[in-house]
Amino acid sequence: MQPILHGFLLALGLILPLGAQNVFVFNQGANHKKLTGALPVIITAGLADTFLILMAVLGVSLILISLPALQLVIYIIGFVFLIYMAWSLWHEKPTHLEEQQSMSGKKQVGFALSVSLFNPHALIDTIGVIGTSATVYDGGDKVLFTASTIIVSWLWFILLAIIGRVVGNIDKTGKYILILNKFSSIIVLIVSLIIAKNIIELIF
Repeated sequence: MQPILHGFLLALGLILPLGAQNVFVFNQGANHKKLTGALPVIITAGLADTFLILMAVLGVSLILISLPALQLVIYIIGFVFLIYMAWSLWHEKPTHLEEQQSMSGKKQVGFALSVSLFNPHALIDTIGVIGTSATVYDGGDKVLFTASTIIVSWLWFILLAIIGRVVGNIDKTGKYILILNKFSSIIVLIVSLIIAKNIIELIF
């Protein structure tokens, strides 16, 4: 029971703060007429988090910390993706205003991967916190701890998209969703600037 509760509370504490990943999942839920329109971002974000958690628990992600060159490549790719994502979110319109301008599934997948795998905060959370915490468990307890953190991640992304969809239904004109898109864009831009700072520190 302790590993499950530990994993649940730890994952919840890490995933609740407002960040580019959460904003993007919520945003896509709000921008589509049906929740199914946001399935690409929900599934991608869930799978990406699952991958990061498994890598952290297995200790593979420690390689990233010991290779500054690899960190630099990941951060540069993430920075470029996030700048493009911020621009796209700024110009995105909800489906009930102009359906053809709603973000496609392919674009959702690409952006969800960028805010999940190339986000330094996500990497630090999984490597430094979840990975470290998992070391106190062995065998079945470690499996329960890991499964608990992964389940929380998936449920949270589904809930975020649902809440976004509810907001989208309330806002029949799409006026508030357009404001949300601008806000989402600014959040992502801030994250990209943090990554830019990390890039400069790694180089110099």
